[in-house]
Amino acid sequence: MIDGLIAGRLMGDASRRTDKMGRGYTVARVLARNKADEEFIVNVIAFDEAVCAALLALGDGEALSLSGSLTPKVWTDKQGMVRPSLDMVAAQVLTAYHQGRKQTTMGERGTDSY
Repeated sequence: MIDGLIAGRLMGDASRRTDKMGRGYTVARVLARNKADEEFIVNVIAFDEAVCAALLALGDGEALSLSGSLTPKVWTDKQGMVRPSLDMVAAQVLTAYHQGRKQTTMGERGTDSY
């Protein structure tokens, strides 16, 4: 297992699902770029309620960063090209909305620097 941090934009809307045991989880797809500026897809699944809520609150194209465990994969597109992808079990999420709230909270404590 690889622990990682990815940043990208949500592809479509996240969706809430329920497993056979009745437990809820959320799935999403994130479009990210690597160092060579090539796009790749990150398939995200989240079980933590706070992470699920954050993903469900975002809309298509919104920016976010996720941390969690990564599994590298490859897939073949319609043209027969092999493309990289990642599967992620998200443990944390950070969006512009979270950052604004964090800065406000830190300012209220009287600490302007990190």
